[in-house]
Amino acid sequence: MPSEECLQLSKLRLDIAKERINFAKEILKIGDYKTVANRSYYAVFSAMRAVLALDNIDSKKHSGIIAEFRRNYLKNGILPRELSVTIEELVEVRQGSDYDDFYIISKTEVVNQLSNAEKFVNEVEKYLLTVYNNQTNKSSEFTDNSSK
Repeated sequence: MPSEECLQLSKLRLDIAKERINFAKEILKIGDYKTVANRSYYAVFSAMRAVLALDNIDSKKHSGIIAEFRRNYLKNGILPRELSVTIEELVEVRQGSDYDDFYIISKTEVVNQLSNAEKFVNEVEKYLLTVYNNQTNKSSEFTDNSSK
């Protein structure tokens, strides 16, 4: 059972993921495709960290977050395994757009990246809402039972 602190951190990170998706949508309107790719990746990264916060897991390295998320939530089917493909694609595009001066990303590619990131965040949010609701119900049961 996650601590209250872990739950609050998870919720904060989920909010950050959703903010990053919304920001990416706004930036898409002005045509800054590299920034859209960056924000799409970081939305997914924040969503992964939101899930891992429940287990009190974090890492200073992106690769550590990705590995823990895959091991704890994708490999065993808690979340759909195909999310791993989304992670891989977003990592590749983000690294290219952030570090390669000559990297070019088309509007079609970045719209796809943003769409995949949004689906990823939505899938994570569905999972987290069930965890949050179960946690609330368990707390209520404990309070009800302890008052008897």
